[in-house]
Amino acid sequence: MHILIATAGSHGDVAPYTGLGNRLQAAGHTVVMATHTRSAAHVRRSGLGFHPLPLDPYATSGAGHEKPGWPGGKGPGYRLSKVQQVQLARDLAPKMADALIEAGTSGVDVLLFSSSVAPLGLVAAAGLRLPSAGVFLQPLAPTREFPPVIADLPSLGPLGNRAAGRCAQSLLDLAFATGVKHLKRQLSVTAGALARRRATWPVQHGFSPVVVPRPTDWRPGMEVAGYWWPWEAPDWTPDSRLTDFLQAGPPPVYVGFGSMALDEPERLGRLVGRALRLAGVRGVVQTAWAGLSVDGDDVLTVGEVPHAQLFPRMAAVVHHAGAGTTAAGMRAGVPAVPVPMMLDQSFWASRLTALGVSPGRVPFRQLSAERLAAAIRKAVEEPRYRHRAQQLAALLDAEDGAGRVLTAVERLAERGTADG
Repeated sequence: MHILIATAGSHGDVAPYTGLGNRLQAAGHTVVMATHTRSAAHVRRSGLGFHPLPLDPYATSGAGHEKPGWPGGKGPGYRLSKVQQVQLARDLAPKMADALIEAGTSGVDVLLFSSSVAPLGLVAAAGLRLPSAGVFLQPLAPTREFPPVIADLPSLGPLGNRAAGRCAQSLLDLAFATGVKHLKRQLSVTAGALARRRATWPVQHGFSPVVVPRPTDWRPGMEVAGYWWPWEAPDWTPDSRLTDFLQAGPPPVYVGFGSMALDEPERLGRLVGRALRLAGVRGVVQTAWAGLSVDGDDVLTVGEVPHAQLFPRMAAVVHHAGAGTTAAGMRAGVPAVPVPMMLDQSFWASRLTALGVSPGRVPFRQLSAERLAAAIRKAVEEPRYRHRAQQLAALLDAEDGAGRVLTAVERLAERGTADG
């Protein structure tokens, strides 16, 4: 079976699908990923085929790794407004739609779509009459049990949560409206046919039911599969600098902000360095897109290092609470200090606190060296956070999220286009 996985966004929006794709290939299927060329090398290294999507809105505009402003004002890092983000998506959607048609007509048997391309993918699959499913990293469907994950909102109660979720879904539909209209015209998809497929469209969610239990008011076909972990090179070894640093003292604290980018990385670096000193801990700082760099005898700045290799060696992890980094920290069984900046990060930060593996989030716009140091000290010095993190890691280790998706995809292919 030839399977296409389509996704768009930052590294964290691509990496989990390399692990899922490898599991599907290990079962004898051929897997191609359609995503932006920035991720081509990583996809190919993982052993999957690659099909380019023509535009990278994240690299073009900064919308995907928006530059959060500092406390006290918008500053040079003020991020795009929601209206600007919707307009950007509307402008790019028709070209992305054409790319999905091209990818879907290359001998594909089953189409899998991440949430970042799902509104377009659903129409493309209907027009091409191919079985398809969603493979989402976040719980985006409206529910009474929590407010929309892309908005930093407190619970609004059962009715309010569901209403807010529908509003968030409408905003997403608006962002892709031009692309959906383009696809419906190109592939002769009627509104009725699309509505029928949408009502039963299967979606597998790539997070653990221990972390986010499946909402009881979700419709049938919306499932929580468990995590699918990113592919990692089997021959990866740390460089001598990292090995020597890890062996030279007690476990350090990791600090990294993934695909977030900042106009003032030097300022953030100074803040992080001071926080580590105030907390009395050693640190490993990952530069990544944030451009972080911290100097000091007890701090090492590193480039790309697999989280699965690094995090188990840490005393705690400080991160932006992106879905992938949050999952990697829980898998490693170490306490977390989330510093959420945007979109679903506040949701994951709240889950870390509720699960007992974090003393609480430190929102980026309220970040100071003193607040960060206090949270680090609490995470490192109070045993209950590590104890709970290790319990959670054992539960995650017993799950097989990619295996559940494999079973679902094979059943989907057997049923054919009628249920796809």
